[in-house]
Amino acid sequence: MRLLIDRKWKKDTYTIGIVYINGVRFSEVIEDKDRGLDDSMSDFEIKSKKVYGKTAIPTGVYKLTMTYSSKFAARTWASKYNGKVLEILNVKGFLGVRIHPGNTAEDSLGCILPGRNLEKGKVLQSTKYYYKLLDDYVLPAMKRGEEVTLEIK
Repeated sequence: MRLLIDRKWKKDTYTIGIVYINGVRFSEVIEDKDRGLDDSMSDFEIKSKKVYGKTAIPTGVYKLTMTYSSKFAARTWASKYNGKVLEILNVKGFLGVRIHPGNTAEDSLGCILPGRNLEKGKVLQSTKYYYKLLDDYVLPAMKRGEEVTLEIK
């Protein structure tokens, strides 16, 4: 299964993108500011341009998996999955990057937050879209043994 985030609106403090699942539009996402990072850059170059907690992850292709998160385990939306949260693997210059519910770039710290971009600088209905992403797409694909990837462009 392939998720694609097409970053469309790059603002001073946040980035809004459109998510496609196997080519079909799913929702929007909000991320931190896109600082032009690309996974072909060296770790050094990425870290020199990154601003902690205020930088979107580099463009590129990543594998996704479900892993336990002590930070989020007690949240209602994570407890539904026994504390496991969707993790984006092997992101240069970043650790523990996840896809999880939230509404603004301030909720992100580099993570990707799904929802509907119905207000400027926000996504709404994020938990609803997170559940739908996991329950209808990601978890069934993983159960079938499919690799789940995320491309960011």
